[in-house]
Amino acid sequence: MREPSFWWGEASLASAMLAPLAAAGERPVFLSRGYGGTLAGPVLVDPTRHRAQDVGDEPLLLARTAPTIVARDRVKGASIAAGASVIVMDDGFHNPSLAKDFAVLVVDARRGIGNGRVIPAGPLRAPLDAQLTRAHALVLVGTSPRVAAIAAAARARNIPVAQARLRPDAGFIAGLGGGRALAFAGIGDPEKFFATLADAGVAVAATRSFPDHHRYTRAEAKALYVEAEREGLMLVTTEKDLARLAGDDEGSQLAAHARALPVTLAFEDEGRFKSLLLERLAATRRTKRSGEGA
Repeated sequence: MREPSFWWGEASLASAMLAPLAAAGERPVFLSRGYGGTLAGPVLVDPTRHRAQDVGDEPLLLARTAPTIVARDRVKGASIAAGASVIVMDDGFHNPSLAKDFAVLVVDARRGIGNGRVIPAGPLRAPLDAQLTRAHALVLVGTSPRVAAIAAAARARNIPVAQARLRPDAGFIAGLGGGRALAFAGIGDPEKFFATLADAGVAVAATRSFPDHHRYTRAEAKALYVEAEREGLMLVTTEKDLARLAGDDEGSQLAAHARALPVTLAFEDEGRFKSLLLERLAATRRTKRSGEGA
């Protein structure tokens, strides 16, 4: 591909790039595998027509903010990104089909890298050293001593390290009015969601955890709704969970009563990361123009 492609590991990270790219006059298009959806693509996501069961929950969220393509075959997906000046790949670091001009490795500080081993012995898709070799930047989400060694390893390779955190929407928190909540989530780390609520001052009276990308059954949805009503609790969940529930007949009643907490990724030094992003983009284009002129 002639145009640059960028990668961030989850929807909130990809979305965080929209403002600086748009401010620089770029035309970003998201490219996702569409995990959890049935459509192989390539298809341009239409939030008014597609459901999470069709394209996955994260692409639905991304499509609210910028054109989003779902494709099992990333090359075919990129080929229909008409008008894009930048392709932002969601969860594409380990996909070898497209060359990345800027690959960002993301580590959740609370979870770290576990035992540091590769699946199935541990949580990693590839050894950390191999991942750092391909990374142009490292983003640490949250703070914890357990990621100090990872940051040091990145800096030893002259890889820039950026600190970030998930910031809950202040207006949403205020709108809860101090009421008690039943928080539920079917994501990779539900405890992180519950901790985010508690840290924001929400009175979390009960929590319910489900597997990542979980499709709620009618019985599960009813149980959550009944428990909340019986105990006088507000139902609070993630945007990903509500996206899955909203288009599913099994969870429609629960979706009608649940509220989703909006979160954004905030960099500790927004200016520094923006500069890193745009400088890399400019350098890539200079290199390509130089190669064409040779």
